[in-house]
Amino acid sequence: MSEALTLDDLAVPLRALRLLAVDFGHLPAPVVNVTDIFPNRLKLSFHDGLDAFESWREALGIAPDAVTHGTQNGECTRVLKASVEYAGATLELSGFAEVPAPAMSGVAD
Repeated sequence: MSEALTLDDLAVPLRALRLLAVDFGHLPAPVVNVTDIFPNRLKLSFHDGLDAFESWREALGIAPDAVTHGTQNGECTRVLKASVEYAGATLELSGFAEVPAPAMSGVAD
């Protein structure tokens, strides 16, 4: 059995989070995830639409073509993902938004 990581082992993503708070404190607050499973990764998630995701993507200089697009939850939820190296950590952004219901055409068959 391997030895459990310590909080010191998570210093890289925690330092990145601290720097993000200083440099981008004006941006919308994300859901933050740091885990000992991937000790060099920091995940920022946005669940209230894609505007916050886009604000962070632009601030971090991630090119639009570096964003992956997909759906989940029976294609009811749109998902955007991107990653970038930041302060030695792999910073992963995820944005979630409802897929709008199709508009009714108003034309009867």
